[in-house]
Amino acid sequence: MSSTLVAQSLAGGHEPAERAPTDWKTQSMQRRIRRRYAAERRFRLLGLAAVTISAGFLAFLLWTMLSNGLAGFSRTEVRLPLNFAAMNLDVTPDQLGRRGADLALAGAGLQNAVGVAAVEAFGEEGERYISDSAWVTVREAVKDDPSLLTKQATITVPASSDIHTAATEDATPETEAAAAMLTQRGALTSGFNWTFLTGADSTDPTAVGIWGALKGSFLTMLVTLALAFPIGVLSAIYLEEYAPRNRWTDLIEVSINNLAAVPSIIFGLLGLAVFLGTFNMPRSAPIVGGVTLALMIMPVIVIAGRNAVKAVPPSIRDAALGVGASRIQVVFHHVLPLALPGILTGTIIGMARALGETAPLLMIGMRAFISTAPDDLTSPATVLPVQIFLWSDQVSRGFVEKTSAAIIVLLMFLLAMNALAIYLRNRFETRW
Repeated sequence: MSSTLVAQSLAGGHEPAERAPTDWKTQSMQRRIRRRYAAERRFRLLGLAAVTISAGFLAFLLWTMLSNGLAGFSRTEVRLPLNFAAMNLDVTPDQLGRRGADLALAGAGLQNAVGVAAVEAFGEEGERYISDSAWVTVREAVKDDPSLLTKQATITVPASSDIHTAATEDATPETEAAAAMLTQRGALTSGFNWTFLTGADSTDPTAVGIWGALKGSFLTMLVTLALAFPIGVLSAIYLEEYAPRNRWTDLIEVSINNLAAVPSIIFGLLGLAVFLGTFNMPRSAPIVGGVTLALMIMPVIVIAGRNAVKAVPPSIRDAALGVGASRIQVVFHHVLPLALPGILTGTIIGMARALGETAPLLMIGMRAFISTAPDDLTSPATVLPVQIFLWSDQVSRGFVEKTSAAIIVLLMFLLAMNALAIYLRNRFETRW
């Protein structure tokens, strides 16, 4: 084309116009250059502002949680003198070694006797200085050493929420005066609150613990991972490597994508109707919560798994098939190891979502008051997000700091789980 047309054009006397070089020094060109640089600077500043605002919100969240929650990890105690011999408790040392010791001490009036001892030691307001669960600490001490029933002893019991607040931060003048009086008499001590890490739920904020909910979350996540990960990965491999391309496969793909966006409360209703209503599985059990959450995060793992499998270069498959590998050998020896980092990333996202979910677990009864840690997958249990939700609904100030402390534990659990998954992802990652 070109040689003929150029020859004709030249023959006709119409030579192409010579393109003039751009004059970068004209005023119009200088304005265009200034606008381009200004637009680039604005875009850069907007991005920096977005990152700064995000970091500011994160810093505010962490500061709020730490400032309110660190006090939940401390415990204030009162050294309470007790004259067991003068209490005349109607209980014998033999009863303390048998089943029903708790009932025998409660029936003997130990709770009232501890309150009277506090009044005798610290005045008329003395009973307000100790926790409502202080008598439980005394009860356990008597069970451990029955000889206390015949002598005097000083037992360290948890202080009330007001005294704990006065010992750790600002409080009312009367409460601060009471805390100062106890400190002056050497009856007030503070230390790390091990009960918060080893105990379970309670109606007394000074006696609550996070271990029951933490163990419930661990068991629930274990069931969720055991069900969602293998089923999600196998579904992703089948859809990408084996499924025929027809309308039924397209329908399944669209359904999976839609399920990933379904509100979590819908999965709670599904668990309530199917697992509790139809299969009569135990209510408030980790196995029911795990199965429900597995249904919820399975679409996320399938979508992430399909994208990871799709990202494996076709040359890997062709090379493996070329040297005589079977289809299943190609998948499990070459495709799956290369796609595993992407699959684990999707699993991290899904498990993080499941760990923070509350709505579906409320629907299957995991908001019950559980005062002991679950023994197995069928025992009544609760989980950390639900426990936080229940404590946040309490009006006592003691529960406010315990709620923030529980949020810190939940964040640490989430970070530990993500750190493990990131380590596994980097461990199996292959670069080419």
